[in-house]
Amino acid sequence: MIENVTPEIDAGRFPIKRVLGESVRVEADVFADGHDVVAARVLHRPAGDKDWRQAPMRPLGNDRWWAAFHVDQLGGHHYTVQAWVDHFQTWLRDLRSRLEAGQDLSVDLRIGAALVGEAADRARGEAAAQLKQFARQLATGGGVEHALEPRLAELMQQQPPDQRFATDYERELAISVDPELARFSAWYEMFPRSAAVEPGQHGTLRDVERQLPYVAGMGFDILYLPPIHPIGSQYRKGPNNNVAAVAGDVGSPWAIGGTEGGHKAVHPKLGTLADFRHLVAEADRHGLKVALDIAFQASPDHPYVKDHPEWFQHRPDGTIQYAENPPKRYQDIYPFDFNCADWRELWRELCGIFEFWVEQGVSVFRVDNPHTKPFQFWEWTIGCLKAKHPELIFLAEAFTRPKLMYRLAKLGFNQSYTYFAWRDTASELREYMTELTRREASQFFRPSFWPNTPDILTEALQVGGRNANALRLVLAATLTASYGIFGPAFELADNRPLSVGREDYLDSEKYQVRHWDRQAPRSLRHLIARVNRIRREHPALQQDRTLRFLATDNERLLAYAKTAADGSDPMIIVVNLDPRWRQSGWVELPAQTPPGRPEVLVRDELNSDLYVWNSVRWNYIELDPANSPAHILSVDARLRPEN
Repeated sequence: MIENVTPEIDAGRFPIKRVLGESVRVEADVFADGHDVVAARVLHRPAGDKDWRQAPMRPLGNDRWWAAFHVDQLGGHHYTVQAWVDHFQTWLRDLRSRLEAGQDLSVDLRIGAALVGEAADRARGEAAAQLKQFARQLATGGGVEHALEPRLAELMQQQPPDQRFATDYERELAISVDPELARFSAWYEMFPRSAAVEPGQHGTLRDVERQLPYVAGMGFDILYLPPIHPIGSQYRKGPNNNVAAVAGDVGSPWAIGGTEGGHKAVHPKLGTLADFRHLVAEADRHGLKVALDIAFQASPDHPYVKDHPEWFQHRPDGTIQYAENPPKRYQDIYPFDFNCADWRELWRELCGIFEFWVEQGVSVFRVDNPHTKPFQFWEWTIGCLKAKHPELIFLAEAFTRPKLMYRLAKLGFNQSYTYFAWRDTASELREYMTELTRREASQFFRPSFWPNTPDILTEALQVGGRNANALRLVLAATLTASYGIFGPAFELADNRPLSVGREDYLDSEKYQVRHWDRQAPRSLRHLIARVNRIRREHPALQQDRTLRFLATDNERLLAYAKTAADGSDPMIIVVNLDPRWRQSGWVELPAQTPPGRPEVLVRDELNSDLYVWNSVRWNYIELDPANSPAHILSVDARLRPEN
């Protein structure tokens, strides 16, 4: 019997997620009727391979078994569990019991000889010869010492088992194997039209190129651009979402489409397709991937509206239904009707938009509001795209209910926005991270923590100012392996709300061109660069599964530990959640950090300070937000302080 196989998502309906080279640990309950010894193994193979690879399972106790293997190929991978009665081990166990009881073993040795002889028939080469020799020795009815030789058990373990009565788990399970960037990445969002050096100028893609050293210098992996397409003029929004635009207002980039083209065109003020391809190549030279925003909606001026009016929902008066989120109205945006009569052609066209930008060199996409489109569409689209391009990465901008967010992840999205922006207290953060890292969601849902976005300026940032930005940066970058910021508003702490109680930015770049002094003294760029450097240097911060929270006696201090997947590189992070006041208290170290040492040397990677900590008792912490929002401590058990 093979039961309770883990990981397994929705009875095998959806794959688990791993990145290239990562380990997959499989567990299962395996047992049989009676008292026979059972054996089990995990079978696994990349999609398309005919032959299974094998990983022997080991007992955990109480009929629970486990095995682990690594995935070494992008795309799909399959695994299952196989188990059987191990007649040789059953015989060997019983033989030892009879030997201890002083019973006659002559018949038992002949039974063993038959088992070994059958294994010899399945073996090859020298192993077959050695097994035949053992079988002859046992068949004589004497020489029990031959039966107990470790070499015999080793040879029997190495041979293909008798598969006549083997049991295969009832289904093959799937793994989606992604690039490492899907698990570990740092995103930087910027509006190209605000990238100009001179105030009052509309930025271009060439201006974005000039900012590449700035972005790369802060240690980011991905440069994410909001939509770069032509913007509609009908019902164009003015600054601060004013419904009445005037001449010169640039509108929202999410109102996609104009006389110059739609989703496969570049806004003429930004440049050309050739300019975009040049930007992608230059970004790659700086170690950056360019991510594009894909928003499946159209302005009233989009060519689709004229050429394919059947792709949109029409109201009784004949007009096309604009987007709404009552009481909000977006007259400058028409949503697609995914259930229209011509839905197949619409779906093919939208999938083709991704294909078009893949041809321009894009492999990372941020998808706008995917939860407002059919789940079936995403499963089909992402499935088609990844079948041809397994290196693609999709980030779901889905600030919605948890089950919807999880479903999108199951359907193929590699990463997802989360509720992190609204989790402020220690208890809220502990509860949320436990849900994301210690439960089933960790097998398929990869969180990306963003302290801010163009749509979200939380009360915590508005009230806490620059210090709040600093502490939220450390939380986002160390609690999870993937995070992002919307800049330069974030590093410059431009936390002015449109009005009290609103999460909208005053003078939001969504509706107007901004000019930024990126070298301003108040900038957090140096802190950001140091945090990203620490992330790159420490494998413990490049994954989420080893996160453990530590006890403190002050709820304004959040403490947690991480190690690399193999248990190395222990890290301890303590963050002052109060952006105004110094907080102090005691933090309890995890028992295993480090084992057998009463004192350890810890190094604060943010400022290179060294501390001697007691590894078996509580340690004192004091953090002043005016100086540093946190400790990011590496633990070096090899070093012993001289004083």
